[in-house]
Amino acid sequence: MKFISLLTDFGTQDGYTGVMKGVIYRISPDAQIADISHTIRPQNVLEGSLVWTRSYSYFPEGTIHVAVIDPGVGTHRRAIAARLGLYFFVCPDNGLITPILEEAEKNGDPVEIVVLDQPRFWLPQVSTVFHGRDIFAPVSAYLANGVPLKEFGTPINDPARQHLPEPRAFQGGWRGEVINIDHFGNLGTNVTREQLKGIQNIRVRAGDHEIDGLVKTFGEKAAGELVSLIDSDNCLAISIVNGNAAKELGLDIGDPVEVILKA
Repeated sequence: MKFISLLTDFGTQDGYTGVMKGVIYRISPDAQIADISHTIRPQNVLEGSLVWTRSYSYFPEGTIHVAVIDPGVGTHRRAIAARLGLYFFVCPDNGLITPILEEAEKNGDPVEIVVLDQPRFWLPQVSTVFHGRDIFAPVSAYLANGVPLKEFGTPINDPARQHLPEPRAFQGGWRGEVINIDHFGNLGTNVTREQLKGIQNIRVRAGDHEIDGLVKTFGEKAAGELVSLIDSDNCLAISIVNGNAAKELGLDIGDPVEVILKA
């Protein structure tokens, strides 16, 4: 039995992910399909890649992960499938896979990537605007049926890579940025637990607001208070207890955050 996960920006209103599941089940009736998310902000490749990165490794070994956040659908952008470490990935070649690929390379894990250029593994009619249904879903189903990765296309070693923002050290702290906003309005940053390791006293500056120190849990402060903490991705996050920090602070992805080390 094979597991297939789906991650898209399709939403749940229009039935697009349901159609993808139907395609998969017709080819691989015994596959088990799990939804990671279908509410990635439209065309937001960075958000999709971050959600994919935090999710994929919690699935069983051999899971086939499919992501379709595809603003270049129907253009000359390639479609790819990959084996990275213990998992398979199917997606447009637009940088979605970058953090997972770089993690595999850093760890010395097996890396194998092919361009999906074998139409026998696609649906007979391919729309220029719905490769999730016509290419990515059937390819994932054939992978689940045991077709070797090399059968799906030509090997490549130059997948598209997106720029992943990195925090910068300065005398007295770190300059980072908001890279993720979750359903609750928590502001996730690219400043990591490792970069703050051993530091006891900090001040976090975001927009016109400053926060003294870190809390370990939301419950340490009263409702409505602004806090900073290390989130489940092991990164610095800014939150309002029982509130929406993104709305209250007027901040969005890409906005700067400073972590100032206090004496």
